Amino acid sequence: MSTPGNQLAGGPRGREALPAATSDVAVQTRYALRAQGLGRAVRGRLGANASLASGLLILGTLAILAALAPLVVSANPLKQDVNNILAAPGTAGHLLGSDPVGRDVLSRLLYGARTDIFVAIGAVICPFVIGTAIGVVAGYRGGWFDSLVVGVIDVIIAFPVLVLLIALVFVLGSGITTIVIAVTVVDWVVYARLARTSSRRERGLEYVMAAQVGGIPTRRILLRHVLPNIVSQSIVYAMSDAVMVILFITTLGFLGLGVSPPAPDWGTMISEAQPYFHSDWWLAVIPGMAIIITGLGLSLIADGLAQKLDAR
Repeated sequence: MSTPGNQLAGGPRGREALPAATSDVAVQTRYALRAQGLGRAVRGRLGANASLASGLLILGTLAILAALAPLVVSANPLKQDVNNILAAPGTAGHLLGSDPVGRDVLSRLLYGARTDIFVAIGAVICPFVIGTAIGVVAGYRGGWFDSLVVGVIDVIIAFPVLVLLIALVFVLGSGITTIVIAVTVVDWVVYARLARTSSRRERGLEYVMAAQVGGIPTRRILLRHVLPNIVSQSIVYAMSDAVMVILFITTLGFLGLGVSPPAPDWGTMISEAQPYFHSDWWLAVIPGMAIIITGLGLSLIADGLAQKLDAR
């Protein structure tokens, strides 16, 4: 004859009761999560990290304005208006004024954000993926492949980054594709070095050795175990790297090596405003402020991510 204690410990009734209790807890948890408001859920994700929230707000606002530029402004960024040359900010039809050929500054600013922000993000993603993949494999496997990667990294890092980027763009020609290629060729080495150092450290830890003893394939160990534990550092660096890429894009535009005219670009806007800086200062200050605000947003995101990851 089984007692209640035996039934709970191992009897058939005990085994049937446990899933029911677990199911009740799961249902309660699920409904409790659904009851949370959107604001509470967002705060739970971000925590009390003011830097991360502020950076996401700034960058998100800029990205939305750039994506919805045709709905925000009605003026064509390429259309010239000889009747409104160098109009001051606040002029009817030109909230931020017009440039030396009568093009609307606000329209060019928002359409230029599409180029500078979105190209910068794309130019960071490519070296991030390539460099992290190469670095993880090199650090984990070691041997001749690791020595080859280290040699290539040392050679590229020996050159000044900005000079090397400008030289590549000068050789390959101007354009968005050229900018992405140049940044990828030069910038992947930083992500590779970060991933390689972390991967070499991780391969000696117990959880990796246990996975190796368990017969888990190397590819699965790298993708499911090593990479998730080391990629956070590269993500934080990518936010700071995006600031440098935006500065690089605007520098190319200023030198006439960036986006092909007449496409709007913040660097090109500053370059075209040089002769009018003393009389019509807003032509250079407005795109310059856009660059500063974008860099501030990305820097705050990087700082917030670093704080959040350090707290973990």
